[in-house]
Parts: sequence; C-alpha cells; structure tokens
Amino acid sequence: MTKRVIVIGSGIIGASIAYHLAKGGAEVTVIEADEPGGLATRASWAWINASWGNPEPYFRLRLASIAHWHKMQSEIPQLAINWCGGLIWDIPPAELDAYAAERAQWGQPLRKVGRGEIHVIEPNLTTVPDYGYFAPGEGMLEPLATTKVLLDAARALGAEVLAETPVKWLAEEHGRVVGVMTDVGVIHADETVVAAGTRTDHLLDSVGVTFKMSSPAGLLSHSKPAPKLLNGLVMTPGLHVRQTAEGRIVAGTDFAGADPEGNAEGLAQDLQAKVEAMVQGAEGLGLDFLTVGYRPTPADGFSAIGRPHSKNGLYLVVTHSGVTLAAALGLFAATELLSGTRDPLLATFSPDRPTLT
Repeated sequence: MTKRVIVIGSGIIGASIAYHLAKGGAEVTVIEADEPGGLATRASWAWINASWGNPEPYFRLRLASIAHWHKMQSEIPQLAINWCGGLIWDIPPAELDAYAAERAQWGQPLRKVGRGEIHVIEPNLTTVPDYGYFAPGEGMLEPLATTKVLLDAARALGAEVLAETPVKWLAEEHGRVVGVMTDVGVIHADETVVAAGTRTDHLLDSVGVTFKMSSPAGLLSHSKPAPKLLNGLVMTPGLHVRQTAEGRIVAGTDFAGADPEGNAEGLAQDLQAKVEAMVQGAEGLGLDFLTVGYRPTPADGFSAIGRPHSKNGLYLVVTHSGVTLAAALGLFAATELLSGTRDPLLATFSPDRPTLT
C-alpha cells in the first residue's frame, strides 16, 4: 500500500526529503507556510563541506552527504553544484595544522598550500598568509535555486507542494500523529515529517514533545554583481567569501554569518568594505543587499533525525548544516520512513538524546 507522507517545510532539507520519498514511491505532500524554498535556506552561505564540524560521527555524516550530492547530480541534471574547493586559514596556524592532521587521519586530507599556490588558486586575493590548506572536494551551490530544482524533481515524481499554507499544529489521534491542522482543516497522512526549521519546537510542543533548540541569527552581505573575481570558497579570519553564479560576492564573519546585533546595515557595509579590500577588482563594487537568516540548530549543535519520543506517525529532521547535509538526510529519512531501516551513520543523532529533551 502506498504510504502517504506530509513534509512540513520546503527548505533544502524538506525538498530533499520530498524528492527521496517520491522516488521511493510515497504519496508526498510538502506544506510550506510561505513561498517554496524556506527561510533559513535562502539566507545560507551555501558551503558543501566536511572540513568543519566535530566530532568524528558528524564528519562522517557530512562526508557521506558530499558523496550523495554527486549521486543526485547524476540523477537530476538541473542541479548546478560548483565543486570548486575551498581555501582555509581562518584559525591560528597551530590549530590549523592540528585540524588538518586530524582530517588526514579521518581520511579527508587537506592539501597544504603556500603563498604562491594560494595566488594560483585565487589570483585576486590582495593579502594571503604564508600558508593555508585547500579542501579540493568541497563545493557551493545557489541555495534557493537548488531547493526549487529538488521540489520540481519531487513534483515530477508525483509530489504536491502547498505553498502559503501555515500548519497550526500537528493533528493527533489516540497518541499517534495523523497529519496537520491548517486553515482548511486537517490534512491526513500516515507519516508527518517536521522539517520546519525554526518552527520545529513549536510544532512538536503541540503534541507534547519537548525539543531543545536555538535559532541564532546570521547576517551575510551581498555585493552588486561583478565579473568573475573568485574561483571558489575562501575562509579567512573574520571573513568568509564566495562569489555566486550571478556574480555577487557573499560574505560573512564566518560561514554561518555574523550576529547583526541591532546594526545589520552597518555590519553589512563593514563586511563589504573588507571584501573590497581583500579582493582585487572588487573596489567600489558596493553592497547590494543583506540577508539575515535564523539557523535552526539543536541545542547541542548537531543534527537530530528520527522519531522523537518514539511518537508514532511523527518524524523529525532539524540541523544547522542544511546545505551540506540535505542530500544524505533526505535519503536516510526517506529510507527509514519507507522501510524502517535506519542508517548506521545516524546512530548518534537521535532526537531523544539527553541534551535535546
């Protein structure tokens, strides 16, 4: 019998889950309170990486997701992922060396690059250190465009996407979640997946499930479009930059973006000034706009995937590293929902771990 599944949230995580569920034969309905694409996704720096995030189980999960992004690209030709690699020297040299040694031990060697090679990789950088590290297997994507491609791929497999349809609460009968309450009444399903970002804890609370999370703000500056000035991702102390497909240089104090601290415009202008000082050819480019995203983050900082409190009919996926992890978490969630098989890489990412309940 075909399983009916509701996915709450159409950001990159929800879109990936919907695609994999539809591919697996489920009858899928994606429900989004706003426009398709989600909110946090639109404001992501959009770095696909395994060179950030400890401990080792989190690294392994991220590495698996990079591999699955490549597989998805072969399945969905419209996915435009730029596997450009990234330059890293955003922590002190001794810490950076120890970090690289740890990654090499785990099977993801970072290449040590001197000043000359840094200039070969990114010839327009005005100031570079004596050495840094290059992560060749990493990439970037355009988050909203990628999410829309995934939603279109899910639709092509029969999924329905309901935009501007806020979920008021989760519908429950006899202790089992049976769907969602909306302005038009209850929409029923065999399984309900909460991939609702910052609204996750509110929705879970409606069925008596406690989940501890935070939603830190992250500001990014977006320059006016320019000819190609950067080849890939550049992570320096206090400034992470990349150039989008349409030519904008997107910058944050780190990949998550800076805390706007009540002065969003001033901080964005400061970031843009640093970009123009760091990238030759960007002088006078100017700030076009800024974004402030609120990152859905489990209380201990690591992904939460599975059935909270073993609640029948309910499945949860919430993580900060949505762009990196969307490919793997979409596959793993769909597999568990449709076959009951939980991937071993999820062993430490239960939503019921003590730090979250």
